[in-house]
Amino acid sequence: MTAQTDTAGSVTTVYQVSGMSCGHCEGAVSGEISGLPGVTSVKAVATTGEVTVVSAAPLDDEAVRAAVDEAGFELAGRA
Repeated sequence: MTAQTDTAGSVTTVYQVSGMSCGHCEGAVSGEISGLPGVTSVKAVATTGEVTVVSAAPLDDEAVRAAVDEAGFELAGRA
């Protein structure tokens, strides 16, 4: 599981999402997670299944799971 506090006071967490296969998938997951309070940046990579999220504070894993589910994919956990 990866979560680290950046020097600017933000937190970077890498999640593993299963089912992404293209740019549209990346956009759907990024869009849903971006809507969570405190999220400042999201980068999804379909080829690895990794989604890197930068937020003002640590995110609730269940909130991230719900956002990924809403996009139509499955949160496998933190990378």
